[in-house]
Amino acid sequence: MRKRPSRALVPALAASALFLAAGCSADPGQSSAAARTPDAGASATSTANSDQPPPPPPPPPPRGAAATSTAVARPGAAGGKARKTSLKVKSYDSHTRRAVISTVAKGTSSPSPTGTPTPAGTRAPGRTAVGDVIASAPAPGAPDGLLAKVTKVIGETADGTEVQTAPTTLDTLLGGDDAKGTVPVDPASFDVERLLPDVKVSWAKTGDIHSGPEGTKVPLGSLRVDVATKVATAEGAPASADASVSGFVQVKPEVDFSYGGGASTAATASTGSTASGPGAAYLGISGDWTSQWALKGRAGATAKPVRLPFAKLHADPVLQVGPIPVVVNLDLTCYFEISGDGRVTVDVEQDLKGDFKAGGTFGTAAGWTPVNESHMDSSPVRTSVTTAGSVKAALGAQATVGLYGAVGVTADLAPYLRGEAAGTVTATTPVGSGTKSDVAASGSWALYGGLDLSGTLQIQLAIFGTPVIQHAIPLGTLHREWKLADGKM
Repeated sequence: MRKRPSRALVPALAASALFLAAGCSADPGQSSAAARTPDAGASATSTANSDQPPPPPPPPPPRGAAATSTAVARPGAAGGKARKTSLKVKSYDSHTRRAVISTVAKGTSSPSPTGTPTPAGTRAPGRTAVGDVIASAPAPGAPDGLLAKVTKVIGETADGTEVQTAPTTLDTLLGGDDAKGTVPVDPASFDVERLLPDVKVSWAKTGDIHSGPEGTKVPLGSLRVDVATKVATAEGAPASADASVSGFVQVKPEVDFSYGGGASTAATASTGSTASGPGAAYLGISGDWTSQWALKGRAGATAKPVRLPFAKLHADPVLQVGPIPVVVNLDLTCYFEISGDGRVTVDVEQDLKGDFKAGGTFGTAAGWTPVNESHMDSSPVRTSVTTAGSVKAALGAQATVGLYGAVGVTADLAPYLRGEAAGTVTATTPVGSGTKSDVAASGSWALYGGLDLSGTLQIQLAIFGTPVIQHAIPLGTLHREWKLADGKM
């Protein structure tokens, strides 16, 4: 499986310390069960389709190397609205921002080179020109898709027209039009990087296609990641208090996108302003969530949470909005996080089911504002707490969502378990009596389930053509907590 660096940042030093203490190490040889080709054009209103069963053939070409949809617009020109075109991004260099654009002849799926180079700065008939805005699905050199404006035609080569490009925004492509789409992410399209040895990935899709351990049941369209590992035991804990975490995260993600140019167009017409940009926009992630996980023993926790990532996943679903391929980049990092005083011993397991939604919405009056929702139902499977102390452990996922390689929304969904116990132990021995001491213990304990959903809106949301966000805007923290069990001792 191709490995791709995740955009989600984790405290590597703290995680490394926990790895060493637990005797676990990341295995660079671990990879996902199957390498997969990208979603080359999912509908904005239906699930992405892929009928190729795993395992696939040997290493596939780079993501997006196959012929994919491309749209071109020429802002300010008559008939310059975005349209599907036979032009294809043959290659792209992200350092120089130079691209080679070729055409696909009718009746073929392969780009057709020009065959005869022309002098630098000239343009062959039917080729791209200065001022063109190009939107492309993932292509060689542009695995996150490409949205760029042609600033110079360098010349013709044997592979196509070489052009100089510059970054641009969606409003140059969409203008006053409206566009929206929601697409479930094909679970088979994720690139998976395992960060711990005992990580298993499963998914299921239509056509009775399944990947993962035998007997694992996964609903259609869902992706499941199982993990089981030992964690550092608290100093001085007895051998019987060995600590471990285990369980799974199952998610059925959808990416949501909308752009409304009509309000902006009406406003500029009434005021005579030359301002551009949409009147409304939205970018976010939503989906169903299921997790079942357990914490056992006396973990060597610290007051500051220590995060242990165990899997990174990446996908580039394409929302085909009319002629335009809107490429959404999705990263998921699954992790455990533990904090506490290292004194309490627990044996607890929890089931959690529900849904979530996180993103940012734009309006001309309020600007960018956060969207943050989650509805979860929890049921304890087993609960036990001994000794005095506290511990908190989360099994969560951090998601980043962007367009054409520009991260726009970061969301962190962290269901957690929290246990605490308080009490006293007293011993009394009568002086000179030689009798056995009287020992009394009293106290109470409680276990809680909870959920934190947080995140930020990033400055890169300006890719819509909206006013630039001067600093990251917190999504705010959605916090819920409920009691699983309690008792006295």
